[in-house]
Amino acid sequence: MAGAQSSSHVQDRQLIVLGQIGAPWGVRGWVRLNSYTEPRDALLDYRDFYLRQDGEWRAARLAEGRPQGKSLVARLEGVTDRDEALLYRGAEMGVPREQMPDPGDGHYYWSDLEGLTVQRLDGKVLGQVAYMLATGEHDVMVVRGERETLIPFVMRKFVLDVDLDKKLISVDWEWD
Repeated sequence: MAGAQSSSHVQDRQLIVLGQIGAPWGVRGWVRLNSYTEPRDALLDYRDFYLRQDGEWRAARLAEGRPQGKSLVARLEGVTDRDEALLYRGAEMGVPREQMPDPGDGHYYWSDLEGLTVQRLDGKVLGQVAYMLATGEHDVMVVRGERETLIPFVMRKFVLDVDLDKKLISVDWEWD
């Protein structure tokens, strides 16, 4: 791919995964994009990004992209046919954290929450946020500790405080 750099150039930067390359779309090098952004088409705002394949990050660029029905389609720079596009299927798309807009007070990127310790009001540590789930109505923290616990990420109801500096989420959660 044109302009590709090895992963050694990005090892010191925190990359946030915003999507993944899906199946080829058409015969001219286009692919479907699985977007993790909200709104979904915000992924197309990041023309320069990094692709992770086989554990290595490489610089990449979207030549063009657009919404297509309920999904997104795009063409990577330098990719001109279906066979080339197929080589990128499953690759994760990431951008440096510093390129992301500030989420605003009381809002958090999932990647900022993952790995944080979750503690109840009584001081009991439930574990760490393994990952987040989108359920439609509200997001859910999957907390792994002695056992796996699902906690709705609802501020001021179940989630009382998120302290990114202390890497701690305080919750009002008594259900076991």
